[in-house]
Amino acid sequence: MTPLVSSYRDAGVDIDQANLAKKRIKGLARRTFTPGVLTEIGGFGGLFSLNQRRSSRPVLVSSVDGVGTKLKVAFVTGIHHTVGHDLVSHCVNDILVQGATPLFFMDYIATGRMVPEIIAKVVEGVATGCREAGCALLGGETAEMPGFYKDGEYDLAGFIVGVVDKSRIVDGSSIRPGDVILGLPSAGLHTNGYSLARKLLLERSGYNAETRLPGLKKPIGETLLAPHLNYMPVLKPLVDRKWIKGMAHITGGGLTENIPRILPAGCAALIRVGSWPGLPIFGILQKMGRIDELEMLRTFNMGIGMAVIVSSRRVTKIQAYFKSRNQPVYAIGEIRSGKRRVVYEP
Repeated sequence: MTPLVSSYRDAGVDIDQANLAKKRIKGLARRTFTPGVLTEIGGFGGLFSLNQRRSSRPVLVSSVDGVGTKLKVAFVTGIHHTVGHDLVSHCVNDILVQGATPLFFMDYIATGRMVPEIIAKVVEGVATGCREAGCALLGGETAEMPGFYKDGEYDLAGFIVGVVDKSRIVDGSSIRPGDVILGLPSAGLHTNGYSLARKLLLERSGYNAETRLPGLKKPIGETLLAPHLNYMPVLKPLVDRKWIKGMAHITGGGLTENIPRILPAGCAALIRVGSWPGLPIFGILQKMGRIDELEMLRTFNMGIGMAVIVSSRRVTKIQAYFKSRNQPVYAIGEIRSGKRRVVYEP
């Protein structure tokens, strides 16, 4: 006789474990609260007051994203505290390119079986990213979905809301031929290109997460988990001075697909390949997969996490500013007349 299923727990959903995870999450989230937060974690909706922001014409800016298959690397390494931080940094950068300051963040974590220790580690990373960005972790959702995810695996997504004064929106409309493209370095793959990277490094090669390859300072797993950098602390002062004409967060699609998103009609971006130091991981991937250079540039960030377009007359001052902040920056190209696209030169 088929055994009776007489409780939610018998069906695979453990409410007690979920409550334990939520208890830990509350403490982590509370440490991110800013003056605008009006509710505790656990309500049906989070309340946030805009009265704390000094803006005569506030415009809300929102974005949503995930970490992608970088999560698979977290699963095989057992390192779960970095992907939450990655998620926040990615979303912060996405609204930063329009000049916005983050107000609050919300996350979604779905798993097959609730393991409070793992969920707490993930949210610890989210909370760290929120504190770094000065935004509140206002709420979120944890969903236990037995049979939908493998044991030990989960999915992670995030939603961010920020604000910018209408007069300070950065939209690329003032970009003109002759402007300079500056590049801020990435720490690694950030959060894109992992389907290809995992296939090359962890599936077809015979390597595993603990393998150390020549040129890499850390094992493959830790190298692939290098954090997605948050560029807001170093770029926001330049946004406030109105020294930046446009920014492109270099994620999926690389420089090839992301820079044209901010270019006005009649402007093309010339990128000089080799004008910034490459990260060893990209060379290893290209060699292992015998990947064409243009395909590499369209798949990975290739060592540039944020492209910043500025007037040529301000380049010297902006470079001096970055130097004062110990922030590496490279002049990687310029804007020319032409079709809205990226053109590469050696």
